[in-house]
Amino acid sequence: MEWLNYHHLRYFWMVAREGSLRAAAEKLAVSQPSISAQLKLLEESLGQPLFKRAGRGLALTETGRVVLEYAEDIFRGGQEMLEAVRSGAGGGPPAFHVGVVDSLPKIVVRRMLAPVLSSPTPPRLVCSEGLLSDLLPDIAAHRIDLILADEPAPSSPYRLFNHSLGTCGVTFCAPPKLAVKLRRRFPRSLDDAPAILPGESTPLRRAVEQWFDAQGLQPRVVAECDDGALMKMFARDGVGFIPVHSVAAADACATFHLSKIGEAPDCHCHLHAITAERRLKHPAILTVTQHAQEAVFGRSSKSSSATNAELPEPEPAAK
Repeated sequence: MEWLNYHHLRYFWMVAREGSLRAAAEKLAVSQPSISAQLKLLEESLGQPLFKRAGRGLALTETGRVVLEYAEDIFRGGQEMLEAVRSGAGGGPPAFHVGVVDSLPKIVVRRMLAPVLSSPTPPRLVCSEGLLSDLLPDIAAHRIDLILADEPAPSSPYRLFNHSLGTCGVTFCAPPKLAVKLRRRFPRSLDDAPAILPGESTPLRRAVEQWFDAQGLQPRVVAECDDGALMKMFARDGVGFIPVHSVAAADACATFHLSKIGEAPDCHCHLHAITAERRLKHPAILTVTQHAQEAVFGRSSKSSSATNAELPEPEPAAK
């Protein structure tokens, strides 16, 4: 049986992940010539080049892309093995690290993650919250397993994959007295009405403003909040109306004593799971994505699997 040199493969994997020989050398605490030599031996053993010249740098060949995908699975499996062994030695259940984009409604996140915690052998759930741009390096480095986001991962140096979870509408809510007033002649009633909107950088804000423009509406913006809970608190206090994701509208109204004004036709938000793997195999990730697609958003996981979109490959620097 012919054996693969995993030491050589790890050097290749690190160069592809870090994007350059220099960065990989610093990460591995070895010299750049040493990494170059190890990569050459791996290419010779495989009988195929893994990189090709691209201007002053290097890009993965088709073979290199295939090898990188397998390398990701191999080293991820090694990490999972270590966690499984350590948990069996008294370290507790393996951790499932989830990154949550801070503009995503937390009630939706809770609903998506609920079946993981209720499984027969639940993992130890670790949630981190932040901007999508801050979470991407962590998932690329396998410090987290999954990102739940209200927008797809943009083109970046990282090898990441977007998995569509579903689409939801936008519902406008307000304190009861204001809601009664704004229901009359909705949506025209929103014109010049006091509005509390999400921050300008959020997908919900962009979707709502596009809808306002299409309807010829100009609400009077009295406040902008990056924090969704703070936005709902201001609405509860009578400051103005707010837009919320329709899948979270009922909970928002019950928790903050708001009433629905109406739903915005043709105004939608799209939710995504972002992973470092093309084929979903992690049991907890499969549980989250399938439950979200089928129970939260009412989609068929079979039909949605074809929507996974691969982002551009990283281009390692010259050896």
